[in-house]
Amino acid sequence: MIYLDNAETTPVDPEVAKIVLEYMVEKFGLPGGEFGHSLQEEAAEAVEKAREVIAAKIGAKPSEIVFTSGATESNNLAVKGVAYHPLYKKRKVVTSAIEHKSVLDTALNLRRLGYEVEVIPVDSEGFVKMDRLEASLDGAALVSIQHANQEIGTLQDIKVIGELCRERGVLFHTDAAQSFAKEHIDVEAMNIDLMSITSHLIHGPKGVGALYVREGVELQPLIEGDGRERGLRAGSQNVPGIVGFAEAVKRTSPEDAVKMRRLRDRLIDSLLQIEDSKLNGPRGERRVCHIVNVTFRYVEGEAVLLQAEM
Repeated sequence: MIYLDNAETTPVDPEVAKIVLEYMVEKFGLPGGEFGHSLQEEAAEAVEKAREVIAAKIGAKPSEIVFTSGATESNNLAVKGVAYHPLYKKRKVVTSAIEHKSVLDTALNLRRLGYEVEVIPVDSEGFVKMDRLEASLDGAALVSIQHANQEIGTLQDIKVIGELCRERGVLFHTDAAQSFAKEHIDVEAMNIDLMSITSHLIHGPKGVGALYVREGVELQPLIEGDGRERGLRAGSQNVPGIVGFAEAVKRTSPEDAVKMRRLRDRLIDSLLQIEDSKLNGPRGERRVCHIVNVTFRYVEGEAVLLQAEM
């Protein structure tokens, strides 16, 4: 089978699966308190080593990585965590029209609760209209703009957006689920305050992700009950998933993205030879390395999918 839905999820790398199984069956402890038995200490050490691996990938400190169940939870924690925290008096959130539903639906729910929510339109290639974004920053507590779009692959210039937000004193969150470990990300250089990432899009296990929370940024926790994950995410940590996530990160390389870009462009060129076809989104470096979206005029997408499955 030729699998072409890696923007939805990826198969788990066999070596990652081995490590996940090891921490499910043999090293099955949960991180304990200050004094724990050997299985607890082993689990705690594994989680902290995983935190270091993921932090290093984005230029962060290990203490700035909060493990979650995936990008959807991370997005909720980022947006609601800022909106609900009493430190931030402004009740305005800015986002774009093509965000993942876990950001858009969260923002629209905040609107129902009385918050001001501004949704910025995008151009024909999916890029946020920067003049509209800049004009929207007055009175905003948070801007949430994704790095790479999950459908048409547009890569926003998050460095420019981050600089703009930092200059105006507005927190900046980016959903980097599709770009993490594929495109270069440096949270310090890009002025990112909050960033959502996930494991299952880089050949890691499902059900685990993380939120980067810049030191000094305060969030209202959504799940309470203990002090785990800096007090931002109570409950038993998914140790096998976290360890598998880190192993998947270790197994990524810049060469992978180079290969994906080459295959992406080859596929685009081939598809555009078909009559009445049109590429959606940009070409080249402004497109994430693994997403192709083409429209075939007069043909329904469902028909293409059904034919591809045969």
